[in-house]
Amino acid sequence: MSTPQKPYSTEIFEENEAEVRSYCRSFPTVFAVASGATLTDTAGTEYIDFLAGAGVMSYGHNNPAIKSKVMQYLMGDGMVHSLDMYTTAKHDFMDTLYNVILKPRGMDYKVTFPGPTGTNAVETALKYARMATGRENVIAFTNAFHGMTQGSLSLTGNKSSRSAGGVTLSGVSRMPFDGYMGEGVDTAEYLDKMLSDGSSGIDAPAAIIVETVQSEGGLNVASFEWLRKIEQVARKHDVLFIIDDIQIGCGRSGKFFSFEDAGITPDIICLSKALGGMGLPMSLVLFRPGLDVLTPGQHNGTFRGHNLAFVAAKAALDLWRDPTFENVIQANAHTIRERLESIVAKYSGSGAHVRGRGMMLGISWDDASIASKVSKAAFARKLIVETCGAEGQVLKLLPPLVISPEELAKGLDALEAAVADIVGRSDISDAA
Repeated sequence: MSTPQKPYSTEIFEENEAEVRSYCRSFPTVFAVASGATLTDTAGTEYIDFLAGAGVMSYGHNNPAIKSKVMQYLMGDGMVHSLDMYTTAKHDFMDTLYNVILKPRGMDYKVTFPGPTGTNAVETALKYARMATGRENVIAFTNAFHGMTQGSLSLTGNKSSRSAGGVTLSGVSRMPFDGYMGEGVDTAEYLDKMLSDGSSGIDAPAAIIVETVQSEGGLNVASFEWLRKIEQVARKHDVLFIIDDIQIGCGRSGKFFSFEDAGITPDIICLSKALGGMGLPMSLVLFRPGLDVLTPGQHNGTFRGHNLAFVAAKAALDLWRDPTFENVIQANAHTIRERLESIVAKYSGSGAHVRGRGMMLGISWDDASIASKVSKAAFARKLIVETCGAEGQVLKLLPPLVISPEELAKGLDALEAAVADIVGRSDISDAA
């Protein structure tokens, strides 16, 4: 596809769009077309995309296998919007979800479709947990990110995000994530102690919600042992166990669900982002059948289950029919980790560390200012890569899972050059 001939500028956005806009400030150009892991702006400049819509575009931009199914559906006058009525698109997605993803993994869950965003999924999970248990309090962890609507925001740890809520955020008790207190402190045991002590001041919770890898929080990885302990704490205290798999799920960890290798069985699972296949908004919540406590219409939404997203999501799940699909993801993850470790070793004096799991990897610096400088230098080298962490100290790579070897190599080369641009200088503070 050719780029537009009409001249475009960022002026209309800068003059008329609200100050709250974010990503566009880091990547200030007008994008026109996209394919795989390559974005092209209106000037015809190509960029390798290691942001991928914050993990939404896990199957690549305009994946041909997915796009063709959506186009066929539209050309056949398939229903696009249907509220939660039964449609062929919804039927085929659910059939594929159960037969390709859930049944082979021995997972017995019911599914509900909330609004189309990740925060909608979290809000829905909270409602089910609180209705099922009759309790209000929920345990969330330091550096967690679960969304920007009020219930999800109450679970989120980030100070800036929370301060924009405009109200007192309640109904949540904050506990330290794995490793938060440093080596030698088992925060799962700490949580157990707090819930066991009737004078700890912690109200009996409805649920414990956790990300297996805290993406926005700084690529903080929970060990499988710690996750198993948290599940045991939940069972001991009759508390529901919720996994927020919105960003690290749908293959980003190397398996479809990020918790598969931990051997745990969550009561509730939240999915969104990459679930929509080609960037179409979609989310769902899986829960144990015994938690099906909401009555018809008690949780509703105009866009809960958009049919184009069902079609795209079904086509994306079809990729998982191939048993070697995971191998591609894991091979890419190995390539990225190996390259990042090489970069960190080359610039060992910069205080850099490799963080993350699967294809959610990055470099963290002791000097929190470095990551944003490297991101800016990377953009100048035609690579799009964002930062994360409480102080923006982590450069986070989220390339499409199916990125081509050529695109991956090109992006990693640009990344290494950007790191050299910044930490290779004798005075990092001079790097703009």
